Amino acid sequence: AAMKQTKGLEGDKMSIMKFEFNPKVGIDNPALTLTEDTDGEGMGEPRFYLLTKDNTETFGFCLHEELGCQGHIIRQIELGGVAQRRGLQDGDRLLQVNGHFVDHMDHLRVVQKIKASGNQVLLAVLDGDSYEAAKSLGRDLSQMLPDDIRPRLCHVTRDKSGFGFSVSCPEGTKGTFQLSVLQDGPADRAGVPPGSWLLELNGDSVKSYSHTQLTRKLKQSGNKVTLLVASSAVEEFYRLRGLRVTAALADTSWLPFKVRELHLVKGPAGYGFLLKEDDCSSGGVGQFLWDVDVGLPAEQAGMKEGDRVLAVNGESIEGLDHEQTVHRIRAHEDQVTLLVIDPAGDEFYHSVG
Repeated sequence: AAMKQTKGLEGDKMSIMKFEFNPKVGIDNPALTLTEDTDGEGMGEPRFYLLTKDNTETFGFCLHEELGCQGHIIRQIELGGVAQRRGLQDGDRLLQVNGHFVDHMDHLRVVQKIKASGNQVLLAVLDGDSYEAAKSLGRDLSQMLPDDIRPRLCHVTRDKSGFGFSVSCPEGTKGTFQLSVLQDGPADRAGVPPGSWLLELNGDSVKSYSHTQLTRKLKQSGNKVTLLVASSAVEEFYRLRGLRVTAALADTSWLPFKVRELHLVKGPAGYGFLLKEDDCSSGGVGQFLWDVDVGLPAEQAGMKEGDRVLAVNGESIEGLDHEQTVHRIRAHEDQVTLLVIDPAGDEFYHSVG
């Protein structure tokens, strides 16, 4: 099925949203806390939970916005769901989504952030009583959280001097690699922090690698290599909480492969594109954009043939079929915002997980 004129997505007016969970995958630690010296006697500490699911499941809780209560409130925790088994409590206030402070954000924007995170999300919460106490004391809740807890994905292109980094490893150990970065070299320009720890190479964990194996893998990478790295502070944050650092949680701002947000306002002749379902080069099926008409809103917004749609009006379409995606696009009368990626970027992100 294909369509030429789409209408967009009607604004989601609900403030109670169902999120996704995986009952089989996740971290078993019941409470992952960040030590904080508080002035309020008995005030609790922020807790961190990494929730993982597949396309058919939910995270197992609802996020409420309630009259007379401040904050984004965790409610309706599913019995036996991952949220309950990880330790989320009814009444917890959500402070952070994937390292981004959200307490000050509009409720629907926070909902969209969770949906847009796909199959894995890292949440920071504070129990309801401590949240209310902190608010009454005028505390800045963002100061109770670390500045940056995201690892970094970096794509390094070799020049005549090499990749611009060297690797050290304690003698007789495996999987523990620290990077020394040449100033103004390829790795430095690609965003690799000096002294960072190497976690993945080209999408594969280095946990079981010896130094010799890692060196061989680097040589096999040719002229380009993708590294998942973490500073000492970020590595310690995850290690102390028993959390596995994954590419899904990474800061991707240094990568040359970018998603694009296209805002289309329908003209007299429609948007000017076709949407079709097809196989992805990286596996599975996806929704692709084709037959982009010259001079119509789609082309003017920057749409290119072969782009794959990732989200419609801020909501991921992961797991949706063609008809459901078309319905999302048509929900608004005269405008739609699409998040898209070109084929090269799509294949790259799949390769690094």
